[in-house]
Amino acid sequence: MQKRDVVVFTDGGCSGNPGPGGWAFVINDGENGLVEQSGGESQTTNNRMELQAVIKALEYISINLKPVTSIQIHTDSQYVKNGITLWIHTWKKNGWRTAAKAPVKNKEYWIALDSLASKLPITWHWVKGHAGIELNERCDTLVRQEMDLLLNNR
Repeated sequence: MQKRDVVVFTDGGCSGNPGPGGWAFVINDGENGLVEQSGGESQTTNNRMELQAVIKALEYISINLKPVTSIQIHTDSQYVKNGITLWIHTWKKNGWRTAAKAPVKNKEYWIALDSLASKLPITWHWVKGHAGIELNERCDTLVRQEMDLLLNNR
């Protein structure tokens, strides 16, 4: 089985914070075209949806696209990128406490993301949201569709 390079774009959002939210990812593995998935929750936060998008993408890759040579994750969330590349090391060392000694918010999401990310060859990239980057914009559209579904079913 040939190894592959995978490009991932993710996004999450919320209408109100907390409120109905959506997450989405778009994956290009260079062979099968684009894979899109999205979902939502009726009562959540922006940050949880941003994290959920990456978690769901990595779960998909782990199940469907092994083996991979590299995974390039593009997120418009500084919270996700900085959290997984910088802050998480200190949080774990401090027993899941922030520098201010407060409990880390969304700990269960960070634990899930860390568990998946630690097993995969990931490079993290921050991209500016709403800047015309095609696959980032596609994720944003999917997130908005998920939020609209939740808002219209109230």
